[in-house]
Amino acid sequence: MRIGLGGGCHWCTEGVVQALRGVTQVDQGFLRSDPPSDAWSEGVIATFDPAVLPLDTLIEVHLRTHSGGGTYSPNGRYRSAVYVGEPGQRDIATAVIARVAAERGGAGRTLILPFRDFTPSEERHRNYYRTDPNRPFCRRYIDPKLDFLRAQFAEIVRPR
Repeated sequence: MRIGLGGGCHWCTEGVVQALRGVTQVDQGFLRSDPPSDAWSEGVIATFDPAVLPLDTLIEVHLRTHSGGGTYSPNGRYRSAVYVGEPGQRDIATAVIARVAAERGGAGRTLILPFRDFTPSEERHRNYYRTDPNRPFCRRYIDPKLDFLRAQFAEIVRPR
C-alpha cells in the first residue's frame, strides 16, 4: 500500500517514516493535488505493509510528528496533508485526523487530498537522516521526533 504525507520538511518526514516497522520504501520529494492544492509541496510517498503497520497508525504518527494543528499556508512549501489514492484511505484519514484533533481540543488542519503527482528530490537530499544522522539539522529536528516515537510508539519503531 502507498500513501503520500506532507506537512513538515521532507527530511524530517522521510526520517520519521523510515524509522517505522512495515515501511518498505520512502520516496522523498514534492507532491501536489488538484487546484487549489496543485502547487508543489514537500513530502514523501510511503510504501508499507498494512499487516505490519496499519494505515491509521501511520497517519497518527504523521500527525503527531509535524505541526499539522498550527497555522500554515495550505499551498505553501509545507502543506499539511495526507495524499490518498487507494480505496478506503480517505475514510481512515478522516477518522484519524478527527480523533487527534479532538484529543488536542481543536480542529484538524491537515488536508486530505487526492494524490495527483510526485517529483523526487535531488539525489543529494534523499535518505538525509540515514546517510548522516549526526548532522546538526538531524540532531536538532529529527532526533526529537524519533525520541518521541520510541516513547509513544515503541512497538512500531525499528531498532536503532
